[in-house]
Amino acid sequence: MTTPTSTATAPGELAGRREWTAFVVLLLPLLLVSMDVSVLFFAIPSIDRDLAPSATQQLWIFDVYGFALSGLLITMGSLGDRIGRRKLLMIGAFAFSAASVGAAYATGPEMLIATRALLGIGGATLMPSTMGLVRNMFRDERQRSRAVGIWSGAMAGGIALGSVLSGVMLEHFWWGSVFLINVPAMVLLLVLVPVLVPEFKDPARGRFDFLSVPLSMGSVLPVVYGVKESAAHGMDARNGLIILAGLAIGWVFVRRQRGRSDAMISRELFRARGFAAGIGLNALASFAMMGSAFFTTQYLQSVLGMGTMEASLWSLAPSLAVGAAAPAATAIAQRTERSHVVCAGFVIAAAGFGILALSGTDSLWLLLVGSAVMSSGIVTVMALVSDLALSTSPPEKASTAASLLETGQEFGGAMGMALLGAVATAVYTAEMPDSAPDVARRTLPGALSTGDGSLISVGREAFVHSMQFASVAGSLILLAGAVLAVTQLRRAALSRPSGVR
Repeated sequence: MTTPTSTATAPGELAGRREWTAFVVLLLPLLLVSMDVSVLFFAIPSIDRDLAPSATQQLWIFDVYGFALSGLLITMGSLGDRIGRRKLLMIGAFAFSAASVGAAYATGPEMLIATRALLGIGGATLMPSTMGLVRNMFRDERQRSRAVGIWSGAMAGGIALGSVLSGVMLEHFWWGSVFLINVPAMVLLLVLVPVLVPEFKDPARGRFDFLSVPLSMGSVLPVVYGVKESAAHGMDARNGLIILAGLAIGWVFVRRQRGRSDAMISRELFRARGFAAGIGLNALASFAMMGSAFFTTQYLQSVLGMGTMEASLWSLAPSLAVGAAAPAATAIAQRTERSHVVCAGFVIAAAGFGILALSGTDSLWLLLVGSAVMSSGIVTVMALVSDLALSTSPPEKASTAASLLETGQEFGGAMGMALLGAVATAVYTAEMPDSAPDVARRTLPGALSTGDGSLISVGREAFVHSMQFASVAGSLILLAGAVLAVTQLRRAALSRPSGVR
């Protein structure tokens, strides 16, 4: 369902050149939002020299973007369904551009933190809006699957591209340039979207539940923060209480949603069992993707001794395979049962983890091949289950559906870094000698900082062993995901319609 002025394609009607051109335009905000997750990787030393942030301020410069993004996804998805997805997209694009300029010319760490938070708020408006618009523009099942596959590949590629692009910009310009690259793309978006993209909104939208906004943020942010802190510093009573507080607020939020006719999250979304299955399987895929990043990036820098720029360029290599995996998977899924392809994606990703488990202290190509295989399998899963969740949701709730999908992805990624990181840290600590300094026993960079050649060699061996154990754990979890994919998708009768193979 759309507004009376919408030019949406009718159910089953093929989208034409106008819709595909609009889709290309909608990829711009997706790329920029995903790039901003990693765009500061190379800029921090320059920011330190110019703004002199404290250690706490430096952490917030990094983290506040992701926290604002994840905390407001549900709110912005619901808002987009109510006021119009195109309208919210344009508001978000303007806010993202203004915040980018503010971040580029920040005169102090407080200003940079504030503008990074505004970037996260803008990003939270852009991501569900773009996916919701894709759901409505492509009503033909095959075309929509193809579009979502390209969308998933672009998102994965944007994260890898962000760090490399920032390194290139910093070779020639000052650190603020990594933010200014957002502005031309957003200006282009503001010019083209009104011409190419039709407006969509829920005709039976009801009132906006303002009280649910702090409840949704209070349920998401403490859990994401607590899990990320546990991944970085280990689980303790403080982090455990933060997570429990988020879960408690989440229980209140869910109770409120179940008791309101104009709920922020409509109960109608969960009537199709494929929606919940899609969110869960997508979160599991994100678990593996982000969990592997915990040790592969450290391997390139701390084990192989690469500089940041060199490591970032090498880490971009697996993205070449990822870019082709999602469209290929959607094409295959149009000829066979979706559950089989999703299951195969999990198995391929598990095989990638298995290859990573074979890595030694000098295994660059093995690491790259393993990462490419694993990432290809993960993006296959993400593309198909994202399309599944969107196709089983009512068109008028598409932005809300997209926001839940992306929120689940945030949770999955945080859990992957925490749990696989915990496995790797436990193995590393156990293999380091008791006589080693505490800083060396905690992390490999700590061992490198001692300058002790024999201790560094032991630390590298211990880190590789920790990566091997974590890879085996990740592989087993993904194989469990393959079983879940088959049972859940078949149980919900979510394979392709009988006439489509």
